[in-house]
Amino acid sequence: MNQQPSPSHPNSRPNLRHPGVLLATWFGSGYLPKAPGTWGSLAALPFAWIMVQMWGVWVLAIASGVVFVIGLWAAKDYMDRSGVHDPGPVVIDEVAGQWMVLLLAPLDPVYYLISFVLFRLFDIFKPWPISWADKSLAGAWGVMLDDIFAGLFGLACLYAILRFGSPIMEGLL
Repeated sequence: MNQQPSPSHPNSRPNLRHPGVLLATWFGSGYLPKAPGTWGSLAALPFAWIMVQMWGVWVLAIASGVVFVIGLWAAKDYMDRSGVHDPGPVVIDEVAGQWMVLLLAPLDPVYYLISFVLFRLFDIFKPWPISWADKSLAGAWGVMLDDIFAGLFGLACLYAILRFGSPIMEGLL
């Protein structure tokens, strides 16, 4: 549901020097060409890996919540600067949602890949209530909450994979 910047708005692509813009774009990853949500999700992975490896999964859980709260501010700041509702370069929402899926992922590249794919599928296809949040909630809440729902859906699927296994997973691992 991205809209093009208003041609009359002078700051359609805000500068990364602003802290809100830097965080909203997750250190500029949202400015990479094509599929900014995918870039934002990918950029979230190494941060999650390091947090879990160094301090444990609880730090990742807390960080996901903190990034959600910061994301509300950063997304609003970016939208105010750009004049665009739900701008593509804002990917801090992908970071919060992606980290939620990773809460159950073992520190294993295969499970991180599975978590990434699960999150991106739910974020792209947006089954209800993800689609509801995306279309019905305005402002920063709408930007952030649909990705939190996508993260919860991905987390539930990863739980099912870990809990019940699958012949496909056994072949991969």
